[in-house]
Amino acid sequence: MNANTTLTDIKKRKFSPVYLLHGEESYYIDLLSEALEEQVLTDAQKGFDQTILYGKDTSIVHVVNAAKRYPMMSDHQLIIIKEAQDLKWKTEEDLLLKYLENLTPTTILVFAYKHGKFDKRKKIYKAFEKAGVVVESAKLYENKIGEWVTEQFRVAQRQIHPQAAAMMAEYLGTDLSKIANEINKLILNVSKEQEIQPLHIEQNIGISKDFNVFELQSALAKRNTAKAMQIVNYFVANPKSNPLPVVIGNLGNYFTKILKYHYLPDKSPQVASKQLGVHAFFLKEYEIAARNFNRKKTFEVIHHLSVYDLKTKGLDVGPFTDNGEIIRELVFKILN
Repeated sequence: MNANTTLTDIKKRKFSPVYLLHGEESYYIDLLSEALEEQVLTDAQKGFDQTILYGKDTSIVHVVNAAKRYPMMSDHQLIIIKEAQDLKWKTEEDLLLKYLENLTPTTILVFAYKHGKFDKRKKIYKAFEKAGVVVESAKLYENKIGEWVTEQFRVAQRQIHPQAAAMMAEYLGTDLSKIANEINKLILNVSKEQEIQPLHIEQNIGISKDFNVFELQSALAKRNTAKAMQIVNYFVANPKSNPLPVVIGNLGNYFTKILKYHYLPDKSPQVASKQLGVHAFFLKEYEIAARNFNRKKTFEVIHHLSVYDLKTKGLDVGPFTDNGEIIRELVFKILN
């Protein structure tokens, strides 16, 4: 089941007798576990009818025995097994399988199985699906983070500018918990009437709205040498915020998309944005870049980026070993 659908059901107090929350991404596993902790029982009831166990410190035998008990002070008892991947599944899962076939209706049993997928080939996985709710929390690819950020704001009934979403995706990485914390910060600090803009990202997260890889890409696309060198100098002065291998990697992806844009038979916004995997807002820039960098020049730029990527790794460095000189020379070659 979809994590957002499950979360909605939990908030509506539509509970399942058993949950298997598994996958490589911890964010949704934690989110749903915490939602159940908040929604099932009141603070007064938790002392009697809530049990938190850890996989490495308990056994399936103990879990099943606890699940067969009845609540004392409420309609349900809640049992959450954190780090459930540490349970002795191979030797004890048959006992749990029997329980899943004959559930205690007043027990809500939650398995938070982290750092990997539960084996879907197992009989017990099918039993989980039949008896309750199974949610897989999959790792998001880097190119999907921007869409995820936009969706989180949409769910919160807020709007974010495409460039602001792209900035967050690029500079915050793929840790969804970290990104979610920054999203919550923006929701709290920016009024409901305002769309989240790059300026808000700078003010609340500390990512410069004027000196970032997107502004560098834009300056290169427009062949604005002065602006490009100004941004490069900022990167050189702030290497921790703008590591050179990451900058070159981003430029490589950018010019690869420019090349792809050249070969698109249909360059309409709907088709092009889907093919390039970018928001339609950015297509005008790709159109400008394609005019300023023909196919031959784009191939040449991609070659330069490959060569200079090796230089950042200490290979074929030549006369320049300083990262500042490397990026300045690279940008000079891109623009000439």
